[in-house]
Amino acid sequence: MSLEHELGLRNPITLLAHEALLNIYYTASCLKKRASEFFQPFGLTNVQFNLMMLLQHQSGPEGGLSQAQLSDMMLVNRANITSLIDRMEKVTLVARTASPFDRRYNIIKLTGRGKKLLARIEPLYAKEVKKIIAVIKETEQKRLIKMLEKIRSELP
Repeated sequence: MSLEHELGLRNPITLLAHEALLNIYYTASCLKKRASEFFQPFGLTNVQFNLMMLLQHQSGPEGGLSQAQLSDMMLVNRANITSLIDRMEKVTLVARTASPFDRRYNIIKLTGRGKKLLARIEPLYAKEVKKIIAVIKETEQKRLIKMLEKIRSELP
C-alpha cells in the first residue's frame, strides 16, 4: 500500500526524495508502535529493552557499561540515560556499581531479575523481528542495510 494511501493524503507527494524520507520515517514510526505493543506485557519499553540488550551483549571487562557508553550506543543524551537508568534501577532491572578503575563514574549492570526477564523476552523478540522482516528476502535486507548506511554516511 502506498504511503499516500496509508496517510490518507489528498494529493500525491511530488518530490520523490521527500516521499522516500517520509517512507523511512513512517516505517520507523510503525515499528516503534509495534515494539511498544510487544514490550507492554513485559512492563518494558523498547528503549529499556535496548539498554538491557546492550548490557547483556556489549558489556566491558567490568561486566557492565558506563552511562556514557550506554548513551553513545543508544543515541540519547546523558540526561535521558540517567533518568532511564533511575527508572530501571527502581524496578531492580539494573544496578549501578562504582567503577573499579575510576570512581568518577558508575558501571551499569543487569541484576539477576533483569537477566531473567531478558532471557525470557529475547527469544520471543528474535522470533517477532524475524516475522516482521521476513517480508523482504535476506539479500534485500542486506541491500537495505547498505542503503541506510549510505544515507547516514552523508548526513552532517
